[in-house]
Amino acid sequence: MVPPLALDIDGTLTTRDDRIDPRVFEVVPAWDAPVVVATGKSFPYPVALCHFLGIPERVVAENGGVVCADGQVSFQGDRDRAEQAAETFRARGGDLGWDDADTTNRWRETELAARIDADEALLREVADEFDLEVVDTGYAYHLKTPGVEKGDGLAAVAETLGVDTDSFVAIGDSENDVSLFETAGESYAVANADDRAKAAADTVVAGSYFDGTHSVLESLRSASG
Repeated sequence: MVPPLALDIDGTLTTRDDRIDPRVFEVVPAWDAPVVVATGKSFPYPVALCHFLGIPERVVAENGGVVCADGQVSFQGDRDRAEQAAETFRARGGDLGWDDADTTNRWRETELAARIDADEALLREVADEFDLEVVDTGYAYHLKTPGVEKGDGLAAVAETLGVDTDSFVAIGDSENDVSLFETAGESYAVANADDRAKAAADTVVAGSYFDGTHSVLESLRSASG
């Protein structure tokens, strides 16, 4: 049998131009084991992806801040503290970088995110003052509570499902996937992954973006007979 999966979204299920690769809609729904979508995006994004894929809503969102599995939702992280830090960041001349709609943060429950071209040094300075951390995913800077990680979220989903975390295969591309890799039994970084993700992964594949992910899934399927 194929193993359960923990899959990042951006850089992992996407193309080079940040679109969901069309093959995802063929491969993932046909996977004969639980699939957990583990992302830095706010909760509605992975839920919507699961909906359109036609798979159960098994989600780790906001870098572990929101966990959903089999109808149960839990939250970790201090959104209010992140809001206070963001206000201080703006007061000192910083800008999170989004438009008035701010759909990146509008539905966040446990953290906030800034555009990748925001003032990183100032954001980290303010984060330290509020006992928060900044995680660079390559797509945004996430202002989050220390100790809230994707790996913890995967462990919570696995417990709900009654599945051992060691049975999971994780695939990702960013430093926020390091804890995911450490929690899963087997881990793969796609070729476009950052250095921390590559160092933490058991294997770095030759393909980038979903090309790399697809190669892993094909290999796992072949190995399962």
